Amino acid sequence: MAKRGLTQAEADVLLAMPKKPLSDGLYEFPTPGGRLLVPLVSHDGREDFALDVSRGKIDLAKAKYQHRARRVVPLARLDVNGRPHTNPDGEPAPRTHLHLYREGFGLAWAFRVPAGRFRHPDDLGA
Repeated sequence: MAKRGLTQAEADVLLAMPKKPLSDGLYEFPTPGGRLLVPLVSHDGREDFALDVSRGKIDLAKAKYQHRARRVVPLARLDVNGRPHTNPDGEPAPRTHLHLYREGFGLAWAFRVPAGRFRHPDDLGA
């Protein structure tokens, strides 16, 4: 269990907070095996965030999107065609799943991606 110093209420507020990129530039989706870091900031400029995007090198349909608060605290991660794993309660997570911060557990829990949350989570070209 990895506690990162945020209460659940703090994490929920940070996750819901509107954000914008620090730069107006364009960001290229990573090539296979590549990574992309997009620095973000809250609209009021008080909080720093980051979006990490990484692609699988061998499994080209694999990708990871991680949202971090204060640049170091993971709040959410979408794993697309990731490795199946087991949640702390013993329940298996599917290959495409969503991790959301849980106080005292960090991103250890994974959930089936809620319908309508993402348009096409398994289509890296969409």
